[in-house]
Amino acid sequence: MKNKPLCVDLDGTLIATDSLWESILLLFRTWHIFLLPFWLMRGRANLKYKVAQHVSLNVATLPYYENVLNFLQDEKQKGRVLVLATAAHESIAQAVAKHLDIFDVVMASDLDTNLKGVNKRDALIKRFGVFDYIGDSSADIPIFEAANKPYLVGRDFAIPKKSWKIWLKALRPHQWSKNVLIFLPLLFSHQFADITKLVDVLLGFAAFSLAASAGYVLNDLLDLAADRIHKTKKYRPFAAGLIPIQYGLVLFAILIAGSLFISLWWLSLAFTVMVLIYIILTISYSVYLKRKRVIDIFVLASFYTHRILAGGIVVMVPISSWLLGFSMFIFLSIAFLKRYIELYNLSDRKKIKHRDYDVCDMEMMSNMGVNSGYLAVLIFALYINSDKINNFYSSPVFLWFICPILLYWITRVWFLANRNRVLDDPVKFVLTDKISWLVIVIVSVLMMLATIVPQQFV
Repeated sequence: MKNKPLCVDLDGTLIATDSLWESILLLFRTWHIFLLPFWLMRGRANLKYKVAQHVSLNVATLPYYENVLNFLQDEKQKGRVLVLATAAHESIAQAVAKHLDIFDVVMASDLDTNLKGVNKRDALIKRFGVFDYIGDSSADIPIFEAANKPYLVGRDFAIPKKSWKIWLKALRPHQWSKNVLIFLPLLFSHQFADITKLVDVLLGFAAFSLAASAGYVLNDLLDLAADRIHKTKKYRPFAAGLIPIQYGLVLFAILIAGSLFISLWWLSLAFTVMVLIYIILTISYSVYLKRKRVIDIFVLASFYTHRILAGGIVVMVPISSWLLGFSMFIFLSIAFLKRYIELYNLSDRKKIKHRDYDVCDMEMMSNMGVNSGYLAVLIFALYINSDKINNFYSSPVFLWFICPILLYWITRVWFLANRNRVLDDPVKFVLTDKISWLVIVIVSVLMMLATIVPQQFV
């Protein structure tokens, strides 16, 4: 047993991801991404070499299969020679070997050779003659046939089963609740009984939901390293290696195509433009803007207001300056809250990875977040006192009760955030918080009473 080296593959075997695709994702933030086709024209070995020249993969954050790693460590203690034999570029293989500190030999791809399939088999036979091998895919079949004892990941080593629930989780359907904002122009214009417009808004909701999911998929793909050191985000499908990266890119394209198809086929060109602007903005945010201090917060807040504007285009209703002002400040408060929570959860680190904030910004961020929320309520109060209010509500006096309720909710949420009782996602908190649901119900009832109750009965 000790005389036969144990050779192990890297991608899909030792780690639950593909190091080449991980490296390619890092290129998305540079102009070198446009050179990929030209690099590939000269072969996969050249592609891996060129990619490795321009990016540096953080191997410490990769999702390692614990059972495979434990098996290797046990064999190492028995005196077994361990060999990392991978088609990944040699710079990545050497970095992994240095990080794990268990391999005696490293064999990997270089500029001239793509160490995969028969190339890997021939190299292992030439160097060791007899060997055992751990692999995971059909590309390893020639090596399995030549190995003294083959081990197959997924058969000899259990890995998490991939189900439709994992794919659904990648879409983050709970975030679709934000798209309810598209209904607001229809609601506030009191045209909810118009079935045609209601159907159009539902289609708009579907288009924005697909576009939003596409944005989250791309964001998760580009944030793999940061998510893997986060206490909750590390369980996301792409960060955990539950969905292959290349499938994620395909999913992103399908979601974008579906969103544009719905908006172009059933809705107006103007609404399609709004969807396109949203998609471009989310891509820009994921690739670049999220790294820019303050700008990222305003962009996050603008995503909400953009939905309201899109809803107005669907039903052909102009958005009032009152609604825009209220939405701008209330969503700015939520955006500040999201960054505040991230800072709170830094633990032993002082800076959010890939964000231009550190813990000393927490006090300022909480002040600006609370004040933004209060300013939103102030705008709502001024709207109630405006001349236009009687055009839409029979008894606007009921709307005054909404102000203290909103002030209470904003204050409570920030208190809970300060006590680390709000999750990393404020939207998920609202959806799971009973008090928040009670506030939504009370506000809805008050608005309904303001609409239907005649003034003489108040």
